[in-house]
Amino acid sequence: MRQALAPMLFDDHEPDAGEALRTSIVAPAQRSASAEDKAQSKCTADGMPVHSFQTLLQDLRTIALNTVQMGEETCRMMVTAPTPVQQRAFHLLKVPCRA
Repeated sequence: MRQALAPMLFDDHEPDAGEALRTSIVAPAQRSASAEDKAQSKCTADGMPVHSFQTLLQDLRTIALNTVQMGEETCRMMVTAPTPVQQRAFHLLKVPCRA
């Protein structure tokens, strides 16, 4: 799950590019240029805010299932509309999402 969400997270979603920057196998790991850009700009390539895994989970937990009473006999279940960040997370996870 975390690997699928890496483009939205501070995680390096191009670890091979970072690995190519290492001068030897005992040298410290290097971050890819895209990971450095995300860390400095605090924005993803598509302009959304970058999250830690925990803050993204906090954002996702704001989705709620509401029971709406319409008159005395009609009751409907409604899911809150996902934000663009939540929609992107669902897309990366390949989870259907009603917008």
